[in-house]
Amino acid sequence: MNRHNIAVIGTGYWGKNLVRNFNNLDALHTICDTNTETLKTFVQQYPLVRGVSSFGEILTSKEIQGVAISTPAETHFELAREALLAGKDVYIEKPLCLSEQDGRELNKFAEQNKRVLMVGHLLWYHPVVLELKKMIHAGELGRIQYIYSNRLNLGKLRREENVLWSFAPHDISVILGLLEEMPEFVQAQGGNYLHQQIADTTVTLLDFPSGVKAHIFVSWLHPFKEQKLVVVGEKGMAVFDDTAPWSGKLMVYPHSVEWNDNIPVANRAEGRSVTVIEEEPLRAECNHFLQCIENRQRPRTDGEEGLRVLKILNRCQEALEKRCRVCVDKKEKISGSDFFIHPTAEVDEGVSLGSGTKVWHFSHLLAGARIGNNCSLGQNVVISQNVIIGDGCKIQNNVSVYEGVVLEDNVFCGPSMVFTNVINPRCEFPRKDAYKPTLVKRGASLGANSTVVCGHTIGEYAFIGAGAVVTTDVPNFALMVGNPGRQVGWISRYGKRLELPLDGDGEFVCPYTGECYQLCDGVVTVAATV
Repeated sequence: MNRHNIAVIGTGYWGKNLVRNFNNLDALHTICDTNTETLKTFVQQYPLVRGVSSFGEILTSKEIQGVAISTPAETHFELAREALLAGKDVYIEKPLCLSEQDGRELNKFAEQNKRVLMVGHLLWYHPVVLELKKMIHAGELGRIQYIYSNRLNLGKLRREENVLWSFAPHDISVILGLLEEMPEFVQAQGGNYLHQQIADTTVTLLDFPSGVKAHIFVSWLHPFKEQKLVVVGEKGMAVFDDTAPWSGKLMVYPHSVEWNDNIPVANRAEGRSVTVIEEEPLRAECNHFLQCIENRQRPRTDGEEGLRVLKILNRCQEALEKRCRVCVDKKEKISGSDFFIHPTAEVDEGVSLGSGTKVWHFSHLLAGARIGNNCSLGQNVVISQNVIIGDGCKIQNNVSVYEGVVLEDNVFCGPSMVFTNVINPRCEFPRKDAYKPTLVKRGASLGANSTVVCGHTIGEYAFIGAGAVVTTDVPNFALMVGNPGRQVGWISRYGKRLELPLDGDGEFVCPYTGECYQLCDGVVTVAATV
């Protein structure tokens, strides 16, 4: 069969290696690069290969069956999608793409079009990793306890991505494959030394359901090159050192630990080298892609494997930014569009956020909460489950809105004001079935450090003064102050105090809006605009 059917897209730092290997495998058909000078150099080096600068020519070529994409990660989705839809088999250098949603789309397109989709997780084509996998599967190391990997160098410094995305995908891929499970939680921390927004070193911790722990240390600011993977089991410890000669790349140490008088004692044993066939991993990877094309088989590192690695990368990035432990199995948490959530905020599954709403630092929105459009939730705000908040509300710092509270449109909650939902709370006696509802009607303002005792209604455009404690229903447009709160007057929609008596009848025109307010039998209404 004629294997001249592969086009390599991008001939940069890694793409040139793909060009070399596919050419050596007698499979290189076309090189595509937008830099015409670079393209000219490659065509001179590979005179039997076609060179083009337009990706469209690759898509329309009937001779090209597979494409190998080695371009910046942000371009992976668009290029791979177009290639799959054009009926091409696709190899993508890691990562698969940047978004999990895009990754799912690529897998769907590959499935629907019956195309091969393969991700360049190189270590799964390294003979040592394959041998290590066999050893673990055969139980030679016993129950795995923990894994750690170091990928360190003073090498190519990136500005388009941090070291986590540049180095760690290889290690994440191997660890997931060796353990055959996904972690439950990840933690990560890093150091930004050369650029304020780009991590140069990161340490990632992975917690697996089986109890296995793993950590990954990556850095491009290291005095020497180190690529080492250590697997610790009950029966032995294996070390994969990719910088060592082939004869010493995989070492097994049958160390053990015994307990004497309830004290652990380490027993050291002589290490032995495991013989593996010497083969260039990238050549094996490229050849595997060709075999998948010819035999229509699923690649060892297919799109689903790439999506799993992408999921962990995104959770690690989130943990890096939030500086906290992150749950891996996050479902789609929110519905809505065009809202903003600060990276330190937590939004649980099933929360509904309206368009234009902003959730700021360290806030937490619990399951079932419904927040309307154009709301602002300040720092350290907690919205409990099933709370309903209307459009245009502003909730200032350090406010907790508990279950049973409903805020209508344009309600203002001042800093550190307090809602309650139980009249007589006791720690010893849970009273979740005794929640009393609180309704805050349209346009009301609740001043800083005020308290609204549950079971009451705050009327439209009522104004609760700073520090006031509300223990009764509040009429529309009422001005309340003190502890316990008492009405001292009336206030307009605009926030102007109305010159109306507390009792009796009266009329007042707001000088700011021209609205006429009428008081009759203790009820204020807006009659007309003068």
